[in-house]
Amino acid sequence: MVFGLIAATVLAHGSLIKAIAMVLWGLLFGLVGTDVNSGVLRFTFGIPELSDGIGFVIVAMGMFGTAEIVANLEMKEHREIFTSKVTNLWPTKQDFKDAWGAVLRGTALGSALGILPGGGALLASFGAYSLEKKVSKHPEKFGKGAIEGVAAPESANNAGAQTSFIPMLTLGIPSNAVMALMIGALMIQGIAPGPQVMNEKPELFWGLIASMWVGNLMLVILNLPLIGMWVKLLTVPYRYLYPSILVFMAIGVYSLSNNAFDVLIMGVFGVVGYICAKLECEPAPMILGFILGPLMEENLRRAMLLSRGDPFVFVSPSKPISLGFLLASAVLLVIVALPAIRKKREEVFVEEG
Repeated sequence: MVFGLIAATVLAHGSLIKAIAMVLWGLLFGLVGTDVNSGVLRFTFGIPELSDGIGFVIVAMGMFGTAEIVANLEMKEHREIFTSKVTNLWPTKQDFKDAWGAVLRGTALGSALGILPGGGALLASFGAYSLEKKVSKHPEKFGKGAIEGVAAPESANNAGAQTSFIPMLTLGIPSNAVMALMIGALMIQGIAPGPQVMNEKPELFWGLIASMWVGNLMLVILNLPLIGMWVKLLTVPYRYLYPSILVFMAIGVYSLSNNAFDVLIMGVFGVVGYICAKLECEPAPMILGFILGPLMEENLRRAMLLSRGDPFVFVSPSKPISLGFLLASAVLLVIVALPAIRKKREEVFVEEG
């Protein structure tokens, strides 16, 4: 879990210090509520509604939903629709010939980056585009309709989205914000993500794999005939979309526990998310910290009880897995702190932006 948080901060956009700060914020918010072992209220400030902690759905909707709406309200409404009718969706033989190499390279890169904590489909897409532009004999065509510039990122995106489930299902570590949402959904249903899922919930595990095949098939069935309707949706004015989105979000949050206080908390986190956006602080590390914080605390206390308070149990040679992950976390922090690596990291994210 520590390695997952460290990797998430390293691969997060923007300043490394800001990413670490967001993780710490997430860990602190995860501590709000009643201590499971002692029953003591923590950081509730005398508010009874916080005794059970802050709901994950509330935080996610506030940070990603409400904050995004507030940020978009600052922008002038301008929508540019290049065409109202889409035709010739099926690629030609030349398109297939030009794209097959890009598809293979994008799939390989996306599969590898999707496994990394903090990586996922987004990083894979940008990485595949950059790679394809470098290996192309005609890089000047990129951005002007080159099929390789579409095939490689999309292949990497699909591959990264699939392989990002691997660390979540095997280690219980979310590789990105979407997987953090998945872990939250599983925990709401009383399912602890990790290697035991395959043994205890085989129908869930294999159903998830089957859903990937079915989902891709449904995407083809839905997108091709209905693409005209999706284009039409782009013409709906924002002033009609925002109120409806907020209403549905409020209904969803309220329905969790029939408590209007949850809607207020969602609004508070919306303001927090908006401030974070203004300060160029990515919310994904905070969500990861919020999800993993209670799990880390629970397992830390369990380890302390079993070791009778010995903190060196995590670095003991008899615990090579724990020692290996801690060493990998330390090495990752040291490497990214090097001036050359830090400069290259900033250049990569500037290119992505």
